[in-house]
Amino acid sequence: MFAKVLIANRGEIALRVARACRELGVATVAVHSVPDRDSAVVRFADESVQIGPAAPGKSYLNAAAILEAAQRTGADAVHPGYGFLSESPDFAEACEDLGIVLVGPPAGVMGRLGDKATARSLMHAAGLPLLPGGLDPLGPEEAAALAGRIGFPVIIKACAGGGGRGMQVVHDPDRFAEEFRRTQATAQMLFGDGRVYVEKYLSDARHVEVQVLCDGRGNAIHLGERDCTVQRRHQKLIEETPAPSLPPGLAEQMGASAVAGALAAGYVGAGTFEFLLAPDGEYYFMEVNCRIQVEHPVTEMVTGIDLVREQLRIAAGNPLDLEQDDVRLRGVALECRINAEDPANGFVPTPGLIEQFIPAGGPFVRVDTHVHAGYTVPPNYDSLLAKLVVWAPRRDEAIARMLRALSEFTVTGDRVRTTGDFLARVLDDDRFRGATHTTALVDELLRP
Repeated sequence: MFAKVLIANRGEIALRVARACRELGVATVAVHSVPDRDSAVVRFADESVQIGPAAPGKSYLNAAAILEAAQRTGADAVHPGYGFLSESPDFAEACEDLGIVLVGPPAGVMGRLGDKATARSLMHAAGLPLLPGGLDPLGPEEAAALAGRIGFPVIIKACAGGGGRGMQVVHDPDRFAEEFRRTQATAQMLFGDGRVYVEKYLSDARHVEVQVLCDGRGNAIHLGERDCTVQRRHQKLIEETPAPSLPPGLAEQMGASAVAGALAAGYVGAGTFEFLLAPDGEYYFMEVNCRIQVEHPVTEMVTGIDLVREQLRIAAGNPLDLEQDDVRLRGVALECRINAEDPANGFVPTPGLIEQFIPAGGPFVRVDTHVHAGYTVPPNYDSLLAKLVVWAPRRDEAIARMLRALSEFTVTGDRVRTTGDFLARVLDDDRFRGATHTTALVDELLRP
């Protein structure tokens, strides 16, 4: 196992990684921006290094400053969490060049899977089902012709996109050219790469993903599936496992596809294969996330497997000590993302001083957070305040427990608003309770 791990992130995930390291007897280094100098992970870690001002580009996205901190503190590994540099092949390669282990897949694997068009081609060769569309980036005329052949609506996606950004759904053929140019420009601005591709858009689909673990020695397993259908603008709000109301045998089939794809890609570590599930029960590969997911706690709750611990073990060179038959899913887990956003005002972020912060408690309730009373939510970063996770033997019991936990969760401040009440509204909707909801649910609830 590593002697010292630098955590190249902030917020709840940085604290989550630090806790896993503490349990393994691994020393930790927290890097932080100026406004995060008194953050929870800085107080918890063994050492801390200030790497820049508030702007992410000068701090948490500043690869040179992070690597310099790792060298200066003698860290032999870097855990990138999620977001920021977690899926940057350039950062992974820089770590490799310096002899520092990045907790994640190798740079080459990350590069192939991070490019969505390349990933589609790779998964197509591995036998995974794909939505109708192109396997390569296209120019505007070729893309328009392809869209016409596969039929509208279609979705235009940035090859280098991620986190729900760099996508545009087009329903009207007359608007395709304009939206294609707009998505190209957005992709160039966000990712420095204007390449885009086109695929069929399923307006009444569900979003189901599969968690995998691979040790790079030919051993790969999946840890079941998660349903991430409740979304707004491709941003997940509620996640659960197992996915409800799947046709018999489909979960096992999706898990086997994810493992096959991971082995074909030479994947190492914890990763997530994302699929769209059509109403007819057919599923289609979307993308691979080469990092720990925000929603990983629900998998931990039903399997009893610490995913961050497994990431660290694999990155340190240990083989998987689990086989597929060792994975047992028990009960149902739900996760709600408590964000500092105002659902009544278009989910606009609401940074500010938190005057009162009372997380939920009780049996089988988990709260992953870095927030406390007196904490100021900065305007510079993601608005996630906490992940509220519950477990119960059955889905209806898990929903009841989550509704109770949301009713207890208290966050107040002059300007701070949260998504808590809106999430309770989603959970109590008949479509969610009956597992008949699709990715359109949130928009339907917000419609006047």
